[in-house]
Amino acid sequence: MPTLEAAPAPPVAPVRIAATRRPAARPASLSALITLIAVCGADTVAGVVPLGPLQRHTRSINDLGNQFIPFHEHLWDLLHGRAEGGLLLNWQSGYGTSFLPDLGTYLSSPFALLVALFPRDRIDLAVYVITVLKMAAAAVAMTVLLLALRPAARHRWVAGVLGASYALCGWSVLESIYNPMWLDGLIAFPLLCLVGHWARTGRRPVLGPLVVALAWIANFYTAYMATIGAGLVLLLLLYVDRDTDRRGRVRAVLVATRSFVIGIGLSAPLLFTIYLGTKHAHPGWVREFAPVSWPDYLARTLPGTYSFSSPAVFLGTGALLLACTLAFHRAVPRRERYAWSGLALAVALSFQWKPTHLAWHAFVTPNGSPYRQTFVLCGILVIAAWISLSYGIPGRRALLGGGGVLALVAAGAAFSELISAWTYPLFALGLAAMTGGLLLARRGRRGLSLLALALLAGAQIAQAGVTTAYGDQQRATRMDGYPAWGTEHSARAALESDASGWPGHRTDPGQRQITNNDPLLLGGEGGAYYSSLTPEVLNRTMTALGGGWTSRGRAIQSLDNPVTDAIFSVGARVRVAQKGGDPALIRAASTPPLVTLRPAGPPPAYGSNPFRNQELLLGARVYTTRTLTQGCPAGTDIFLWAPEHFGSARLGDGPVVEMRGGAPSRRAPLIPFGPSAGPGRASHITLTPADRHAELGCLDRGALARAVDRLRAMGAASVSVSSSSVHAELPVGASGTAVFAVPRIAGWSCAVNGAGVAPAGDYLGLVAVPLPAGARSVSCGFRPPGLRSGSAVGAGALLALVGVGVWGPVRRRFRAGGV
Repeated sequence: MPTLEAAPAPPVAPVRIAATRRPAARPASLSALITLIAVCGADTVAGVVPLGPLQRHTRSINDLGNQFIPFHEHLWDLLHGRAEGGLLLNWQSGYGTSFLPDLGTYLSSPFALLVALFPRDRIDLAVYVITVLKMAAAAVAMTVLLLALRPAARHRWVAGVLGASYALCGWSVLESIYNPMWLDGLIAFPLLCLVGHWARTGRRPVLGPLVVALAWIANFYTAYMATIGAGLVLLLLLYVDRDTDRRGRVRAVLVATRSFVIGIGLSAPLLFTIYLGTKHAHPGWVREFAPVSWPDYLARTLPGTYSFSSPAVFLGTGALLLACTLAFHRAVPRRERYAWSGLALAVALSFQWKPTHLAWHAFVTPNGSPYRQTFVLCGILVIAAWISLSYGIPGRRALLGGGGVLALVAAGAAFSELISAWTYPLFALGLAAMTGGLLLARRGRRGLSLLALALLAGAQIAQAGVTTAYGDQQRATRMDGYPAWGTEHSARAALESDASGWPGHRTDPGQRQITNNDPLLLGGEGGAYYSSLTPEVLNRTMTALGGGWTSRGRAIQSLDNPVTDAIFSVGARVRVAQKGGDPALIRAASTPPLVTLRPAGPPPAYGSNPFRNQELLLGARVYTTRTLTQGCPAGTDIFLWAPEHFGSARLGDGPVVEMRGGAPSRRAPLIPFGPSAGPGRASHITLTPADRHAELGCLDRGALARAVDRLRAMGAASVSVSSSSVHAELPVGASGTAVFAVPRIAGWSCAVNGAGVAPAGDYLGLVAVPLPAGARSVSCGFRPPGLRSGSAVGAGALLALVGVGVWGPVRRRFRAGGV
């Protein structure tokens, strides 16, 4: 009976390119096929595939439905020429917000352009297709990298299985599957490792920087982590390469550094705007790093586990076993096996130490999942697995040593509560499949090799598929879900379209939201907006006016209030009386233009009362304020202000209104309750639980109508709007301050009568311009901060890239001529 002891392998230079260049197309195609079968099959079983009867549960969990799908809807509108705004400015959200930073954060991946091929009401399907294609691309990229590092003569098909195990790692199928922009980092890591490999061999000096630029443009956040990982891999490759002297190592590092500097420089127009956009954004949740328990860490290397706050290092038992055999595989040169094993261990330990944890995340502990760099560790483990196999099938010693390491991992994981009923059966299945596959592959016969392939690929599909389906089910029970496009979306979107009048007036999709980005999802030019880059000035202004928000201030809600509608020129809004009710369109009797005039003098400042703040911005007294026990006079409209209230409110015997306040996570908006009938039970508001800080604002509709008429009379004679500018023709004798119904976010500059351009002023959080005597027109344009300087850096990087491309042929020509 044959043993598992491997025959001595002939000496092979470590990680050098072999003379034989066999194509990687078949192993790469195999990796993509395994990935697609595992993900799509698992999602079908879990019932989250957005394909008609196959979908039993919403796939749009958490930010996938709340942010990413609405942003892809907006991209669809841009690509089809239907969006309000352009690449620089988004007129649809937050009454006008910077769009280029959002584009660079959520939509700059080349895969995102595929949304244009789908109907607008199937963007959820488009995002799903993009997600699985990104996973397949990551599998292909890793397979190509493995075969570039060690183009082994035999068992090349295993590179395809390992490439798929990387694409199907726990970080991918459990965390990034609903954060699709992170998957660009999954693709970037093997590609950036290839750039480092090319630097070692003096190849592709122009393509290398372009690959780096593409990775950083696609998603700068995960590209940063991938760059760190690729740098570590390059240093290791140079360390184990005995055929390269010190001068050659230094040259490789310099060439790689040049490629990365030029590539990152090419992405500077986006990077600079994103960086400065975060500086002007409302601060998110700042949390202290706390390392995960070691049993939980070990459990996440196994199949069938789920957790939001631990590193999902699952690869599949087969890949993990091969990686663990490396340290015991005597056919691998000692320096190489210990270096790769040591790198994997060091990276794994770096996740648990605060200084290195912060370094992985650009020195800011992220909101949400704190282990977003896990894909780099997964990639290093897969490379280690391939290095082990490329020197020959591990023998008995290596398999026993690697199996012993896995046994310790599995034993330590048993103390974790993350272990599910699927974990150990799947673990055993993978271990048996890998051992059987290696036994069959050692025989060297074609039929047995095909059977070995079936065993390894089948085990990988089974383990990854069950883990994916388990994660789908766990997310559905733990996180908020958002429905796919349906009749409710269509009804609201139709009302928005019918009432459209931009720029004569805005149309708002309403306070009762489907998502926090309904203006992007449904259309219109509303106040709601949710992004990691939500401007601080927008939060501050809307909070002062009585607006509500969630996500610690980054998800601004629409404010259903006729005073703020007049201030922001909202002429129509959709209103839904109760959850699940039919939407109705509410039109304003008259609406001020986007540009109005205020008296000259120093601008006022907000106080603590939203009713008085609204009056300051409106320029007229329209409210009387009361306590709950006093109620509102007959004929006035009742508005409840209880920003910290978490519970319900009810006017008389009317319907119960849910309120979700409670700093620092949430703030409840002003709630409209309609006209007051005067003192008595019918006009009494009951809060459950009681809130002694609640206050009523009683709106005089007649006073509001008179204030609107004054603003119209003093407003611009005409207003025209482009994708990133506003131009207003002023009435004869205009004076004072021109106030634009647009938040004063950084980037606005203005000119009067076409004269010199200067930064816009600020009037209670809105864009403002002091007017000289005889002012006839005023124009304001928007350019996101950082775009000019980023473009200059990008232009310099482009010149450097051209220089690199020209220098190579010139140098070769000189050498050929004997110069």
